[in-house]
Amino acid sequence: MPAITADTISLPRIASAAPSETERPVRSITTGPRGYEGEGFPVVRAFAGVSPADLDPFVHMDQMGEVEYEPGEPTGTDWHPHRGFETVTYMIDGRFAHQDSHGGGGLITDGATQWMTAGSGILHIETPPAELVESGGLFHGLQLWVNLPKKDKFAAPRYQAIEGTDVTLLSSDDGGALVRVIAGEIGDATGPGGTHTPITMAHATIAPGARLDVPWNRKFNALVYILSGRGTVGPVGHPIHQGQLAVLGPGDRITVAADAGQDSNRPALEVLLLGGQPIREPVFHYGPFVMNSKSELIEAFEDFQSGKFGQIPPNALKPHRPGR
Repeated sequence: MPAITADTISLPRIASAAPSETERPVRSITTGPRGYEGEGFPVVRAFAGVSPADLDPFVHMDQMGEVEYEPGEPTGTDWHPHRGFETVTYMIDGRFAHQDSHGGGGLITDGATQWMTAGSGILHIETPPAELVESGGLFHGLQLWVNLPKKDKFAAPRYQAIEGTDVTLLSSDDGGALVRVIAGEIGDATGPGGTHTPITMAHATIAPGARLDVPWNRKFNALVYILSGRGTVGPVGHPIHQGQLAVLGPGDRITVAADAGQDSNRPALEVLLLGGQPIREPVFHYGPFVMNSKSELIEAFEDFQSGKFGQIPPNALKPHRPGR
C-alpha cells in the first residue's frame, strides 16, 4: 500500500490535545458487505447499514479492491452520467484512467486523487489503462460521493487532478503515524482539494502500537474507515478492523490506535478519516443522480436522455471486458 510515503521525523507534527478538548465517542461500528461495481471489479460498500443522517454530507463510498489481478482481468466502468454531487476517486495502488464529456481526464495512480464535480451533469468513464490490463497487478482505491447543497446542484462541471505529491503531509505528535491531508483542514494544515461542501478527507498510516490523535472541526460529522489492518477507535478503545466504519459522536478530537501485532502482509493500520458539514436538505438518490426531489430526478433522466450532459468524445476511452 504505497500511496505517498515519507519520513515522519521531518514532517510537521499534529498538536497534542488541550486540556479542554474531548475525544469523540464511538456511536456505531458497521462492517461493509462485499459486492461488484462497473464491469465487475470487487468493492466493499463502506456505508451500507449506516443512517444517511450520520453520513451527511456524504452519500456513498466504495473501497475498490484490494485485489491482485491476473493479466487480462482488470476491469472498470463504462461511460455513465452523474448529476448533483461530486465523485472523489483516490488510488492507493494501481492505475485508473478517467475521461469525461467536459474535457477532464488523466491517469490516476499511486496516491493520486481525481475530484470531479458533476454539478449540472456530466458523462465519464473510469477504466484501467491498456498496459495494466495486459500486465495485471495490484489494484486498490476508494470512490466517495460528496453531496452538493441545493444552491450548487447545477454548478458547472469541474475536474481536479490532485497528484500524490500535492497532498499535505503531517506526523502524529509521537511520529508513529503519517497523515496525508487530501482536502479540508487538520489543525493548521490544509489539503489541496477544492470542495463546494466543507469537508475533511485524510489517509493515515499508523505503525503497530502507535496512536493517532487529530483535531476535528466540531461542526463536522466524523467517520473512521479501516482500509487495512486492526486497531481501536475512540476514548474507550473499540476494536475495529479492515472493512469497518466507525461513526463518531460530538467532540474535538479523533483518536485511532493500531494493534501492536498486525498481519505480515499488512504491516500497519491504514485509516481513512472523513467528515463534513451536514447539508440537512432532502436527498433523493437514484442510480447516478443525487437531487433534492423526485421531480428533479425525473428531470435528470430526461436531460441525460436528450443529450444535455454532453457527448462522448471521438477519442473516447473504452471499458475493458474480460473474455471479450
